Amino acid sequence: MELNNQKLPQHIHDDKNGLNYTLCGDYYLPDLGVELGYSLGKYGMMRMQYLEEHRPGLYTRLLLSGKLNEDLHQADVQAQHLLDTMIPQIAKEAGVTEQMKMTDQLRWVEMMNAIKNQVEEIIWNEIVYQ
Repeated sequence: MELNNQKLPQHIHDDKNGLNYTLCGDYYLPDLGVELGYSLGKYGMMRMQYLEEHRPGLYTRLLLSGKLNEDLHQADVQAQHLLDTMIPQIAKEAGVTEQMKMTDQLRWVEMMNAIKNQVEEIIWNEIVYQ
C-alpha cells in the first residue's frame, strides 16, 4: 500500500497500548492471539469459556494485554493445588480410610465422589467464576 507515493510499513508498534499491528490491505490490524506455552487443563478451559460468555470485557482485556494464557494457567494450577490438598484433608476428617476402601468399596467410592464434588464446587466459585 502506498500513501502519497510512500510505501507504508508492513508492521508497526503502538507505544500507547503496547500492541503490534500488521498491514492488511488498507488497514492495520492488531496482531492478536493466545500465547502458546501452557497447555490448558479442565479448569483453565472452564475459566476461558466463562470469561468469553459472561465477562467479555475482562476476556478482551486479558487477551489484548497478552495475559489471558497466564490467567488460565494460574486457574489450572490453583485448582489442582486445591484438589491435591483439600480432598485428602476432607477425607481424613470424614473418616474415609484405606481400611474402608478394603472393607466397603462402594461406600468408599460414594464418599470420595461426594468429597471431590465439594472441592470442585469450591474451585468453581473461587477460581473459575472469578
